[in-house]
Amino acid sequence: MFYDTESNGHGLSHDPIKAIVAPRPIGWISALGPNGEVNLAPYSFFNIFASNPPIVGFSSEGMKDSVSFIAQTKEFVCNLATYDLRNEMNATSAPLPRGESEFVHAGLETAPSRLVKPPRVKASPAALECKLVSIQELETSDGRKLDRWLVLGHVVGVHIDEGCLVNGRFDITAAKTIARAGYADYVLADDVFSITRPKGG
Repeated sequence: MFYDTESNGHGLSHDPIKAIVAPRPIGWISALGPNGEVNLAPYSFFNIFASNPPIVGFSSEGMKDSVSFIAQTKEFVCNLATYDLRNEMNATSAPLPRGESEFVHAGLETAPSRLVKPPRVKASPAALECKLVSIQELETSDGRKLDRWLVLGHVVGVHIDEGCLVNGRFDITAAKTIARAGYADYVLADDVFSITRPKGG
């Protein structure tokens, strides 16, 4: 089959594109408002875009509290979403009133960060402390502005649970990292394989 995205004429019960571009890492973003409000929310439009220095980014559909807070305070933390924390991660996606803590709502403990002010998820086996690089409003190929916001951050500090280090490498199967697929589906990192790239690749 083929369909163009302008008409969305796929004829399916659900739009398949987020199932095609999958699995997607989850950026479980903690941010702090200018008056000390704490926000925690999962974003499946998340990835790493550079390694040296490390730059990560996430995209929000709408100017939600996470983006608004980061725009004002210039800092955030990406917490690793795992199978053991799947229900808590999901609970933090609830649309709570501004100022009401998702940490409290999901029964999560905070832990202090070292180089940024927003707290991290204490139970998460890895967290990336970030300083804001930019916030970009996305637009279509013909220049139509969208209420979609790409947030890029420079990772300045990394927390790792040493129980997830195997032979000097971070083991996503030990961490039980989860990723978002299409619809209401997720995948668990429980089986990996390696391929050696060509020299210079």
